[in-house]
Amino acid sequence: MEFLQSADFWIGLVKIVWINIILSGDNAVVIALAARSLPPQQQKKAIFWGSGAAVVLRIVLTVVAAKLLELSYLQIIGGCLLLWIGLQLLSGNDEDEGGEKSHGNLMTAVRTILIADLVMSLDNVIAVAAAAQGSMLLLILGLAISIPLVIFGSTLMIKLMERFPVIVVLGAGLIGWVGGETIMNDTALKDVLVVHPMLHYVAAAIGAVFVVGAGKLLQARANQPVTTH
Repeated sequence: MEFLQSADFWIGLVKIVWINIILSGDNAVVIALAARSLPPQQQKKAIFWGSGAAVVLRIVLTVVAAKLLELSYLQIIGGCLLLWIGLQLLSGNDEDEGGEKSHGNLMTAVRTILIADLVMSLDNVIAVAAAAQGSMLLLILGLAISIPLVIFGSTLMIKLMERFPVIVVLGAGLIGWVGGETIMNDTALKDVLVVHPMLHYVAAAIGAVFVVGAGKLLQARANQPVTTH
């Protein structure tokens, strides 16, 4: 138990907690958006299974994340996946004409959570691994801390989305923003970013506008009454 008396251990733990608080927010938004269309009794299952499977993914990613981020075009593909997910979550979670929420499928929600978390966790895992500085104990603690943060954050976000529907649009925009950032972070675009660093923010803003704009357009088309001649 000597590590408990080490200042480096506690400093590293504080760093990891702080990183998890900051970086778990976007993951919680994705889970909340994916689960909000489910019946109430299935929302908890989606959050539990989605968060649990996402943590298992993070354990695997901890080993391979640094190598994966070195592969060209991988983050471009991942960023495009996030844009598509944001679009689906915004356009597919609308209410029907009778005012009742159309219920989604539990497995579809969990699959969406996994795909999005896989892409969004690459940078998160690297940040936690860097703060752990080779300590396996700190790394395990970091992963363990992320579970309640994501579950609590997701549950809170679902309640807020039900009360303030505008949060759904903001959440989809956040996913689009992260998608644009992910695309520009690809190693194939490193030289372009060195010359034009502002493109990082431009791409993120374009991603957010695209998801919100295209998602709203798809919503409007889906809600148009069918005319019969």
